[in-house]
Amino acid sequence: MITATQIKKGMVLKIDGELYKVLDTSHVKPGKGQAHMQTKLRKIKDQTLHDYRFRSKDKVEQAYLEEIQMQYLFQEGSSYVFMNLENYEQIKLTPEIIGEGLNYLVPNAVFSVEMHEGKPVGANPPINVELKVVKTEPYIKGATQSASTKPATLETGITINVPQFIKFGDIIRLDTRENKYLERVESKD
Repeated sequence: MITATQIKKGMVLKIDGELYKVLDTSHVKPGKGQAHMQTKLRKIKDQTLHDYRFRSKDKVEQAYLEEIQMQYLFQEGSSYVFMNLENYEQIKLTPEIIGEGLNYLVPNAVFSVEMHEGKPVGANPPINVELKVVKTEPYIKGATQSASTKPATLETGITINVPQFIKFGDIIRLDTRENKYLERVESKD
């Protein structure tokens, strides 16, 4: 148990038997009354957002998650099959557990799966992924410097801004934390 003033962004809390990920916190000291912690939480079970206010003296249970490296294998129905890289066990994850990671789900990608009491509760994609460009506008000769980027749709369906020289079929590396283009990757052909 921790006091409410120790709550930090990124922690996982157990409130009324449910797990919540802390997205944001602020310590509020009003002119009158008691200080409190204002938090924005995401319920892990159904991904809903909640604003929650804790009094400074409130005690809260911090949940500890085990992170296991797992490789994405294939989709089976509406679930996604991952394999534990240590013991080769396979588990199925739902789109709710994978969340935004669906944008980076390509065969053999290694995700960090968060487990709580033996059950998966979240999945984080690798920091950098390489994806193929499946749709983008052609390079426009004489384009001004202000129009230095253009939208490109990648093989997973996500659309990001890329430099003008990127063309259909290129493989690019992007940062999954900011959903941002990093560089073009040389073809493996």
